[in-house]
Amino acid sequence: MWTVLIILLVVWAVLSVVGFAIKGLLWLAVIGIILFIGTLIFGFVRNREGRQRPPQ
Repeated sequence: MWTVLIILLVVWAVLSVVGFAIKGLLWLAVIGIILFIGTLIFGFVRNREGRQRPPQ
């Protein structure tokens, strides 16, 4: 699970950098930042849920 999240974070970061580097693709940077933050929040929520479950 963490491997997928890390890969997604890297992809979103690369999209953001490309968006800022190429002036006409600023929208790509905005989408990359939004997806990066969303993926981080998703990972933290999933991690927190896993800790709160009692062992079975």
